[in-house]
Amino acid sequence: MRSKITAAFSVAIVLTGLSFYTLGVHAQNQHMGRKEPHMSAAFGHLEQAKGELEKAAANKGGHRERAIQFVDQAMKEIREGERYDLQHPGL
Repeated sequence: MRSKITAAFSVAIVLTGLSFYTLGVHAQNQHMGRKEPHMSAAFGHLEQAKGELEKAAANKGGHRERAIQFVDQAMKEIREGERYDLQHPGL
């Protein structure tokens, strides 16, 4: 029970931090920021999440490392989506 409360509290802290981080986030690039502000904001959130994960203690049974890999994959997908958008204007 205590671990569930701790996990919920940790998630709340991360989400609060991400909310404050959003106030100062710059678009991934100007094009993406104008055309897809939500994708650009998501990229900024992922950068922040990766930084927080990297600062966390590594004693999580490999889950922290996998989370970092998933964040890296998500960032890659956003970059690929942006490239696709630039190659297929008007879609």
